[in-house]
Formats: sequence, structure tokens, C-alpha cells
Amino acid sequence: DDVDRAYFAVFDGHGGVDAANYSATHLHVNVGFHEEIVKNPAEALKCSFQKTDEMFLFKAKREKLRSGTTGVSALIVGNKLHIAWLGDSQVMLVQQGKAVTLMEPHKPERE
Repeated sequence: DDVDRAYFAVFDGHGGVDAANYSATHLHVNVGFHEEIVKNPAEALKCSFQKTDEMFLFKAKREKLRSGTTGVSALIVGNKLHIAWLGDSQVMLVQQGKAVTLMEPHKPERE
């Protein structure tokens, strides 16, 4: 279609780099091929995070990997910004020199 899209992501591996590298390699593919990418980008991000996690868990079990990762991604669709994150990684938007809170980080004490 004629809609401009841009995708950005950062992953912070815990206990090794396997999960972070896997996510960096597969998450954007899962987002791009998700059936809701055009109509519901937020749903595509959410489902793609879940799918990528399931895929890595299968690989980790098979290969006895023990790493994990946090991750944040930004998907710009036209003039809309969609943010997804997992773990305690954070996103900050600076607009006209001022920080705009986009999320509350995951903390152990939060339900």
C-alpha cells in the first residue's frame, strides 16, 4: 500500500545474547507478516512479541539455552507511533525538547 512504515527495536539480553539476537532476527519478520499489520498495528506488535517468545522458548528448550531478553519496539505508521515493550526496557519520546511519558516501566513490585 501507499502508507509509509518504519520499525525500530532494541533488545537487552539477560544471561547471554541468544534471546536478544533471536528477537532481533525474528520479531520484525513476525510483525511484517502479521495479518493485522495494516488494520491494527498495535495488535500485530502484541501478537508478534508473543509469537517470537514462543518460538524462542521452543528453540531454547531444544538447544538448552538459558538466556532471556527485554525489548522495546517502535512502529511508525504514517503519522502514528505504536510502542511495544517487554521487561524493564524503556522508551522515551522527546517532543520539542521535553520528555513525553509513553509508558510505565515493568518493575517487580508492579502487578
